[in-house]
Amino acid sequence: MLADEQEEKDFQRFLRRVDDITNLVEGLKSTDPATQEKALAESEKRLRGQEASEEEECKTKVNRTVINTRDSDMGNVETVNSDGFLAAWEEDAKERAKRRKRNERLANALKEKGNDAFRKGDYVTAIQKYTEGLEKLKDKQELYTNRAQAYLKMHEYEKAIGDCEWALKCSEKCIKAYFQMGKAHLALKHFSESRQCYQKILEIDPQKESLFKDCMSEVNLEEKRMNEEERALREFQSGKFTALSVKELLHKLDRPDQNILYYTGGIRVLTGVMKDCTEQTLFRTNDGFSIINDNKVIRQGFCAERKNTAEVDLSVSLLFLWQAVCTGNEENQRLLLTHPDMNVQLSKLLSSGVPEIQKETLALISLYSETENGRRLLVRHQDLTKWLQILMMFVNSPDARASSAVNILTDLTKEESFKTQCRIKFSTDVLPLFRQLLTSAKLVNQRALAHCIGIMGDLCADVVMRKQMADCQECWQACLKLVDECLPGGSTPEYQECLFAVLGLMMNLLLESSAAIQYFAVDISGRCMSLLSSKDGRIVTRAIGVLSRVLPASSSAIEEVVKGGVVKKMIKFLKAGGQITSNYAIKALSICTKSNSQAQEEVVKSDKRFGVLLKLLDSENEAIVGNAAFCLGQCLIVPGAATSLLNSNVVMILLKHAGGDATNTSVQENAAIALGKLCVAEPRHIVQLRELNGMAILNSSMKYVHSV
Repeated sequence: MLADEQEEKDFQRFLRRVDDITNLVEGLKSTDPATQEKALAESEKRLRGQEASEEEECKTKVNRTVINTRDSDMGNVETVNSDGFLAAWEEDAKERAKRRKRNERLANALKEKGNDAFRKGDYVTAIQKYTEGLEKLKDKQELYTNRAQAYLKMHEYEKAIGDCEWALKCSEKCIKAYFQMGKAHLALKHFSESRQCYQKILEIDPQKESLFKDCMSEVNLEEKRMNEEERALREFQSGKFTALSVKELLHKLDRPDQNILYYTGGIRVLTGVMKDCTEQTLFRTNDGFSIINDNKVIRQGFCAERKNTAEVDLSVSLLFLWQAVCTGNEENQRLLLTHPDMNVQLSKLLSSGVPEIQKETLALISLYSETENGRRLLVRHQDLTKWLQILMMFVNSPDARASSAVNILTDLTKEESFKTQCRIKFSTDVLPLFRQLLTSAKLVNQRALAHCIGIMGDLCADVVMRKQMADCQECWQACLKLVDECLPGGSTPEYQECLFAVLGLMMNLLLESSAAIQYFAVDISGRCMSLLSSKDGRIVTRAIGVLSRVLPASSSAIEEVVKGGVVKKMIKFLKAGGQITSNYAIKALSICTKSNSQAQEEVVKSDKRFGVLLKLLDSENEAIVGNAAFCLGQCLIVPGAATSLLNSNVVMILLKHAGGDATNTSVQENAAIALGKLCVAEPRHIVQLRELNGMAILNSSMKYVHSV
């Protein structure tokens, strides 16, 4: 009886399992996403065998044995139903895969519609389309991040954060989600949470360091702004005199239709009140920057193309005021620079031709250019394509405007974005002006000109601008003219600085290869030879540097400098030492001796027993060692040269470098070639080579010797 009762219980349990499986299959086929997801989760749970406890599993196994023993048909029923379930499950899996593929196509189409609406600024429609897409496919990460971006535009920051969290459930390393969530938290003044989001970006991808720094800077600035405004409000509420004065003065400036002198005076008084951060902040929170917008008289005077005396005074007063409210206040700097009129007016003020306006405009811009954040604001919110040309024009100014302008340029060249913008007008606007400045060097502010030439040299780090200048024959002519005016030796110290700067510029340009360089190579090398007698060691070093870079461009130039005694001069400078000078001098010598037999013979005569070259071979500078070995190898073909080295340690030195591990492989190659040539020219060196077990290195060097 007990066995029958247990059998009945097992049978009822089995029937319940069949019912459960039937319900699961129906749930998986449901059109309701929630029901479908619930059924999918339950089915996976059952497949893993997690629906029953270990005790029930054990009991089922025992009872199933009993049932099968007593009635084999029952086992067949369960097997048939299990097989049917598996077949149904497989069929349903195919159907689900097909349905997901279809939904993915629909979701992608809706995403594109949402993107199109977003680009048009229709954020409501964009959100609607992204939402419809998510109804088709709930785990599509891009739809969450795109909708979050639209919510940010609608200032619905909590919703944006929610979508970012869902996106991270889909992909835990989604940088876009962390970026947008950081933006949303920042807008809600959740500074700590915002920083955490940006920190996550850096952890996921260390290559995003630049983005991370920009984002963290934005958080820091916003937190600083909020703290400043809270402190200013407290001081205003406490009745601090200057705090009250700011609001009162701004109210007076808001009176319409007053005489322009009234506004100029009020602005100067307001400027005098700006003592610290509190007053600067109150100026901002009381809409001080709206003076231009809201007051017709002030606006007309400031924006007038040709200003009368009163309008000039008004403009200068405004520039003084902005310097006062922006000094050390990054939020005020941002607000001023993002003002619609300032984007146009700054370049107009610089080009106004009115010295007072130009001077104070330069002073205002300097506030920005001196800090990294300020420079980024300039690059981001100003059209700087013509600024290089405009600021270079101040080199003609005899007063402080020249130095202010070049200081600003020096700061701006630290920003790659500025260099990129400079490319646009470089060949058409900048180069003609630069040539004019060089050719009239005696007439302009020479200290500023030297600074300006240095800036052009820095810009030549940009390949595009360097090539444009290197290809420009007029630029080379202007550089040579400036050098010519320095040659008599009677120029001023300021003019010597111009010469020093132009030689540096020429060195940078000579990194390029151009028809213009080949055309002027003889002239350039001739000027440099003349400069080698200068008493200024810096100019001598740069002249040698220019020689070392221009000589490879022209065999005629090599012939001319060899005739002019370049070998003796280079040996002289090499004896004096100095690593930079030695580096340039030995390179120039190696170029000359490579193709000119007269240069080879003069090295042998001037450098008795190769004392200078052997000393250079002991240098720690690989470039010097490589060129010294090369130069020695070229000179060993001169009769008697190799014999003069018989009692020296040249074999050991060359062997050390030939078998060494220098970073620059040309060091080994040049040393091996020199070693091979040494033994060919004077076989007695082979004895020492054998004693040093260096034959293997010599044999390997022969492939270089045969190719020379």
